[in-house]
Amino acid sequence: EDLALRPEAVKKSMAGRNETKTLKQCKDYIRPLFQLCKRRELEEDLQLHLFNIVTYCEQGEFVKANDSYMDVAIGRAAWPIGVTMVGIHARSGRARIESSNVAHVMNSELHRKYLTSVKRLMRYAQNKRPDVNPSKKVRNL
Repeated sequence: EDLALRPEAVKKSMAGRNETKTLKQCKDYIRPLFQLCKRRELEEDLQLHLFNIVTYCEQGEFVKANDSYMDVAIGRAAWPIGVTMVGIHARSGRARIESSNVAHVMNSELHRKYLTSVKRLMRYAQNKRPDVNPSKKVRNL
């Protein structure tokens, strides 16, 4: 709707064409997510995170929605920096770096695509809500 209301000069500009292309790409990328929801085949943890994202966006809590997005996108795992096994002795912090804490969602091309679309929709929802306190919005979203 917003794209259709733009002046013709803006539609034909490079930025306008990019916005239109991004919208089409977003529609294509999120379609598999909708199909998983219809077939009730969406993973339970992913479903919970997406529910939280939508709920927070509806409430105008975009910072919390972004936190939930980050949880599903990259997880809360400890990130080893540099070499992880230097000595011959096991380190106590090493136990926290396990595969159960790592979000493998972004490893799949399909997941990455529809999560990118979710992020774009979050940004759009934030921009369409001037009534929300700026402290509850994410900068550079």
